[in-house]
Amino acid sequence: MLFNESFRMAITSLMANKLRSLLTMLGIIIGVGAVIAMVSVGMGVKSNVQSSIASLGSNMLIVSPGAANRGGPRGAAGSMQTLKYDDAEAIKAKIKNIDYVSPTVSSSYQAVNGNMNWNTSVQGVTPEFMAIRSLVVGSGSFITDDDMEKRRRVAIVGTTVAENLFEKENPVGHNIRINNQPFKIIGLIESKGQSSMGQDQDDVIYIPLTTAQERMLGITYVQSINIQVSEQDKMDQVQEEIENLLRQRHHIQTGKEDDFHVRNLTSLMETMSQTTSMITLLLGSIAGISLIVGGIGIMNIMMVSVTERTREIGIRKALGATFRNIMMQFLIESVVIGVIGGVIGIVCGCGISKAIANFGGFNTVITIFPIVLSFGFSVGIGLFFGIYPARKAAKLDPIEALRYE
Repeated sequence: MLFNESFRMAITSLMANKLRSLLTMLGIIIGVGAVIAMVSVGMGVKSNVQSSIASLGSNMLIVSPGAANRGGPRGAAGSMQTLKYDDAEAIKAKIKNIDYVSPTVSSSYQAVNGNMNWNTSVQGVTPEFMAIRSLVVGSGSFITDDDMEKRRRVAIVGTTVAENLFEKENPVGHNIRINNQPFKIIGLIESKGQSSMGQDQDDVIYIPLTTAQERMLGITYVQSINIQVSEQDKMDQVQEEIENLLRQRHHIQTGKEDDFHVRNLTSLMETMSQTTSMITLLLGSIAGISLIVGGIGIMNIMMVSVTERTREIGIRKALGATFRNIMMQFLIESVVIGVIGGVIGIVCGCGISKAIANFGGFNTVITIFPIVLSFGFSVGIGLFFGIYPARKAAKLDPIEALRYE
């Protein structure tokens, strides 16, 4: 009963000064809203990075030509021609715990259909590439071993290419020209959307690797080798075996620098996840500072409230109110400010996060953890910063309080 009475008195006191109460809550509202919005942005970045790397395939190793150094692949003369198709075949034949191996080459060309044309990426791949990259053929078929052997001019197009060359018409069965060479479209890949870097994964044409090497590029080497490992815990072992095999095949002596480098996408994903988690924590921490500022605002207003209501406190004490009664009244007031400010802040934070996603074209992820954390923090701050003013009010001498003008 005493708590209910103290609660009603606290609400009445806050309602008597609506504007002041709202301004006091503003720090909490901004703090909670900023924490939720910033963390949702950070989580969105993390989700984009993970989905982008995952879209390349699970348990992926990518072998690229050129030595690896601190600045990335080094483009020394001839270093980009060190991988051969036979290297991919050797990896497939001699290394265990591998599901698929697909060497690739790529270049940009103009594709033409009648009076429609489109500049896009043309990738020469093998049939295994479909499984490695988890591609789904929506219509038609993918490249076959027979297409590879006979160096056929066949193409599988992404949805972006299909829309720009054929609009709404199904492109399968039609002929197009790529770099003035005729190709027949045998398949249409289902949309994969944009990567985390904003790259359109549907703006691509796939052709047989042998066709790309001999009829388009006029080369005998490959630009990368994509490898899917059977189990994630075998990634490091397989990577080491591949490196040893390629050193032997390329006759690289001990102590000499490799003319290739192997990227482990699982390790890359873990590193990127750690980085984005740190970014999220940093954004949340910066936003959380405004919660501390909001708490100081609560303390300031409660101190003013104690000063204004000195005579009221004196009367209550004269009528028998105890130290605990006065403490409870002022603590309830400060906690109510934290609770109401926290609820409004949650609504504002979720709204801002949705607005960023809708109007900023940026993916955001709202999770329950930052909501619960920021709300609990706002209530805790209301309680913490309300203790000193409440103690000051409760310790007032009733005689001195009644004399206060």
